[in-house]
Amino acid sequence: MLLASVNLNKRLGTSGARANLGAWLREHGVKVMVAQEPFKPADRTPPVLGGFTFAGGDGRLAAWISEDLAPPTVATPAPWVQRIELEWLVVYQVHLDAYAGASRAAQLTELTALTTAEKGHPLVICGDFNLARRPEDGLFGEETSTFTTDAERRVLEQLMQDADLVDTTADQVPTFTFERVFNGKPSRFRCDLVLLSSHLTQTTTVTVDAAVRSGPSAFTDHSALLIDLPLTLQAGEPDDVLFSLSELTSAGPAATPTRRGYQPHKTAMSRQAPSPASRAVTAHLTGPLGIRSVLDHGCGRGADVAHYRSAGLEAEGFDPHEDFGWPRPERTKFDLVTSMFVLNVLPDPWQRIQALKDAASFARPGGHVVVVTRSPEEITKAAADGDWSVHHDGFWSSQAKGTFQRGIAPSEISVLARQAGLQPAQGVPVLPLPGVCHVVLHKPAA
Repeated sequence: MLLASVNLNKRLGTSGARANLGAWLREHGVKVMVAQEPFKPADRTPPVLGGFTFAGGDGRLAAWISEDLAPPTVATPAPWVQRIELEWLVVYQVHLDAYAGASRAAQLTELTALTTAEKGHPLVICGDFNLARRPEDGLFGEETSTFTTDAERRVLEQLMQDADLVDTTADQVPTFTFERVFNGKPSRFRCDLVLLSSHLTQTTTVTVDAAVRSGPSAFTDHSALLIDLPLTLQAGEPDDVLFSLSELTSAGPAATPTRRGYQPHKTAMSRQAPSPASRAVTAHLTGPLGIRSVLDHGCGRGADVAHYRSAGLEAEGFDPHEDFGWPRPERTKFDLVTSMFVLNVLPDPWQRIQALKDAASFARPGGHVVVVTRSPEEITKAAADGDWSVHHDGFWSSQAKGTFQRGIAPSEISVLARQAGLQPAQGVPVLPLPGVCHVVLHKPAA
């Protein structure tokens, strides 16, 4: 799903710029546009953009979405920032103060508080920051500009560190997103940024389009930012129907699942014997780590719990699907928590982070969490063989059942685990599990 972010410099009210913008959006297949300074603040009615629905905002910050998609939830925490919910992703678009470094630093401090309140939710922060993150990102003539202060740079770096964000365009060419001649000298800045949750960088592509600034097809004096996200948005309901198809109980099992239609429990296998992963845990891990108690988090029908108990361990299971009969245990502080083939059936990064956080909550300080997933190679092959359809960053393995699969590499498990306060364990045995991926994680002592 392509998201565009661009400072339109109040030009959307001009028919020529609006036509050029519309052609550019269609050419690139943009589905969501967030814009800084889209039209004059005095204009009470936002200009009509063909093929798009106005999703909310004003002349400082506004959002549009393709007219065939359901409108997102949009809020304005402060005049300079807009919060947009796109399925599992939260987008903050910003337009920081264009004149005072102290004001920008205060806004960035407030933005840090806003992102902290998201509690690890996957984030995109984009827009016109009106600053140069690094000295080389802002030049006046051939010298480093003094426009951006060290204080605001420090606050920005703190925001990125606290929210685990990556500056996605730091090394792209062209370098600058805004250029103007001031007092006879060129003023050049990379001030339009895309900050992205680190665990999304492998599945998201960000490009800078400077062509929108010049020539007969130009519509602004800022470069546009194109963010290709692993996101499948929900279709909107037609305006000319009396009721929603999803309201019909006769829609049948082949109906496309809604946001609430995911059924990961249907991927659980009916095992007569313990899984190879649980056997590897008892054969190679519990002894060296001195494990005495185990919780199988997402245990399905519980075959692995029985195996752990037969190995002499104090073992319990938990699965959120009530029919499996493994309610949430009252006990915590297990030596080891296992998560076997859970993350790969959850349909988005936010659900995976939440699952890891929940699993980590059962481990004692200093304890361990073992995560096992299907591999990217296995899922890619299965998707090709089964003609699975793409959904978010993975595939519907069955739309009728509402089941999802994504192959997750060890590096991605580790990045997601960092959001849950876990880190890769050092000096632990590697489990002999060919064809699947796993990571042994450590929960730091309090």
